[in-house]
This record gives sequence, C-alpha cells and structure tokens, in this order.
Amino acid sequence: MSNLVRFGVSLEKELLERFDEHIQGKKYTNRSEAIRDMIRDELVKKEWLEGKEVTGSITLVYNHHKRELTNFLIDIQHDYHHIILSTQHIHLDEDNCLEIIVMKGKPKEIEELYGKLKSAKGVKHGGFAMTTTGKEIT
Repeated sequence: MSNLVRFGVSLEKELLERFDEHIQGKKYTNRSEAIRDMIRDELVKKEWLEGKEVTGSITLVYNHHKRELTNFLIDIQHDYHHIILSTQHIHLDEDNCLEIIVMKGKPKEIEELYGKLKSAKGVKHGGFAMTTTGKEIT
C-alpha cells in the first residue's frame, strides 16, 4: 500500500494561474512536485531555526594575490574543523580562486563561519546554501 495521500486545496483562480506560470518556468511536470518541494523547503528552514544538525555549503571568490588572505581563510577554517566536511579550491584564472566549503553541524556555527569568511578583506563574493542532512525529511 502506498504512503501517498491526496488532498484538495482551494485557491483563487488568479493565484493558481500565477502559480502554474511559476512552476512552468521552473520546469516542474506537475503541481504536486512543486508543492512537495515548497513543503520540503519550509521544513529545512524549520530545522535551521530549531538548531538541529544541518548541512550547507559556502562559496568564496577571492584574489589569491591579496597579501595573507589565503592563510587567513585557512586559519578561520581550522578553527571550525569539527564542522567542515570538505573543501575544494579551484583556480579560476591567474588571479582569482573559488573555494567551496561543505559543512555539517549546528546552524549557529555554520552561519558564524560563513560570516567570518565572507567578511574577510579581499573576498570578492561569498555565497551560502543551507540544506538538510535528510534525516527528518522524506
């Protein structure tokens, strides 16, 4: 027997039309898949807000010629070694590097690490993606 449950939703026609346009632009094949993703997104946000163990990634772009920046970024990462699972360093060109850092831990520490890395003088851009460990989401 399937765990699939069907339920009805009542929406204003205009809202449904806008939703359909939105999910078509995102290439969803049907409304159910789009709604499932929206629910999962909210559940992931809830995990973060509740301080549960989560995972995420940080991306940084910086000029590696900036004096002592690389060493400074590495020192910060060593302070958070207990939550860092992996890092990848990519040479984009002769001046710029991309660093990807994957972490698992408490949201507060992950966000703290991101703040320290992104605000380092010489970092051109930083990005952050939060997600779940998958333990609590089906």
